[in-house]
Amino acid sequence: MLKLVLLSAWLFLTAFASPLLAADNAMTLDLHKAAAADDAIAIKALLAKGATIEARDGSGATALLVATHANRLNAARALIEAGADVNAKDAISDSPYLYAGARGHLDILKLTLAHGADLKSINRYGGTALIPAAERGHVETVDTLIKAGVDVDHVNRLGWTALIEAIILGDGGKRHVEIVDLLIKAGANVNLADNDGVTPLQHARGRGFGAMVALLEKAGAT
Repeated sequence: MLKLVLLSAWLFLTAFASPLLAADNAMTLDLHKAAAADDAIAIKALLAKGATIEARDGSGATALLVATHANRLNAARALIEAGADVNAKDAISDSPYLYAGARGHLDILKLTLAHGADLKSINRYGGTALIPAAERGHVETVDTLIKAGVDVDHVNRLGWTALIEAIILGDGGKRHVEIVDLLIKAGANVNLADNDGVTPLQHARGRGFGAMVALLEKAGAT
């Protein structure tokens, strides 16, 4: 008799839960579509109807991360102002803050910094937002992150700092030279070697990056 009662209760709950779950999934999909389309009006309407702001897609991305992937500023602003978590990570440890920093999406980055970005959070390589920003030559992003207080000497799992990545993964051109200069002026340890004991100066010399060599030598690098 008890089994029949429990079965009846389960069937009753399932009958009502399934439509609710379907509706919730539909709203999540619509919210993510609106984020990708930079449709702030639709985002606000969906949230007002009860869409879950932190709902994830198959990759673990929130609507804010979807907006950040596509550099959709209006959508990102609407979501952040509605309380979206700027530090929510997906399945590969990207968050809106980390991704905006790595890709040089400066306006979104500034929004995340103004709304609780965790400067100590790290990506799947164990690096802060500053390290890939330096590698990819995003000068203004590097400057913004330095001023925000990101640790300039953080070492990732590869054994590289932002300074080392700017040298060994950069092209030695104007943008990367500016980044090296910014990092040095911010107090980066110019003699902090990689896991193989190779210093930033040795890397710069080995690649023939004369402008970087000059900056490092002036800063006391050996």
